[in-house]
Amino acid sequence: MPAKRSPARRPTMKDIARRAGVSQSAVSFALNDRPGVSEVTRDRVRRVAEQLGWRPSTAARQLSGEGAATVGLVVARPADTLGVDSFFLQLISGIQEVLAERHLGLLFQVVEDVDAECAVYRRWWAEHRVDGVMVVDPRVDDPRPDLLDELGLPAVVTGGAPDARHPGLSVVWADDAGAMAAVVDELHALGHHRIVHIAGLPGLAHTERRIRTLRAEAERRGLTEVRSVPTDYSDAEGAAVTRRVLESGTPPTALVYDNDVMAVAGVAAATELGFSVPGDVSVVAWEDSALCRMVKPWLSALSRDTVEFGRTAARELIALLDGGPARTVQVPVPRLIERDSTGPCGGMRTHGVDVAATSTP
Repeated sequence: MPAKRSPARRPTMKDIARRAGVSQSAVSFALNDRPGVSEVTRDRVRRVAEQLGWRPSTAARQLSGEGAATVGLVVARPADTLGVDSFFLQLISGIQEVLAERHLGLLFQVVEDVDAECAVYRRWWAEHRVDGVMVVDPRVDDPRPDLLDELGLPAVVTGGAPDARHPGLSVVWADDAGAMAAVVDELHALGHHRIVHIAGLPGLAHTERRIRTLRAEAERRGLTEVRSVPTDYSDAEGAAVTRRVLESGTPPTALVYDNDVMAVAGVAAATELGFSVPGDVSVVAWEDSALCRMVKPWLSALSRDTVEFGRTAARELIALLDGGPARTVQVPVPRLIERDSTGPCGGMRTHGVDVAATSTP
């Protein structure tokens, strides 16, 4: 039997002190940016530490009160729907990119609901597991900001309302209302008067903002056949709702989906029913992605730099960890990219029979 391998020995401050020819206390001062050593000594210690491959111990940082060198991210969504959502993959990529620059870890957890998410925050705080958290999917009547205030845990809320004010919490937000208004403007200009918004999860703040904006824009134009239908963001529900609204007595001439996955599933469902895109019904996806360019026709979509959204949120959290004030930061409004899935309002179908398009005055 081969001999059991011993784990590699990690370099210590004692090793650095011996190699640099200084005391261990001088090494501690130098590596922790504390006064007590000259700049020449500080540079020499850091150079030796780099040569030896030394890294600070997370456990030691916690014991000394310097933090866990880790931030947390909890997502309260069903795991099966989260796995196909390109938005979160890109958002996390941007967050991780910035955290890596500061050698900060990301502790990620998926839970079923907001109550479970709050329980995770309490446990992380009690165990000193994280220095701060990224909060996603703000809710209407959201309990998380007050809890994080109470715990004193620095946090950045991504997608929050611009008027949210909580000490210690920063907000990074996108103008969902402005984006929805731009979509309605374009569809109305193309002659569409019957629009269905196949929305995401009810109770999410951005879902409610989009629904309110669609309703307000419809009222402003006198459109009475415009509505929103909440879903769970999945392709299955996106397809099911698409079939239901298109098989109604007066089907919509335009569909707006709250993510790319539902939009792709919706196009497939419409095609199966014999509807032409965009001849019979125009389609817009909220999140642009490679999926939108893998179907025929290519999907018109709202585009934004989601990776940069994640970078911005991570930078704001690092600023809080460095002692900076809480801030509200707006990212650019999602931009509508027109492709082949949107066109002028043409003929409509009623139970399989083509009829002349009608409009609401």
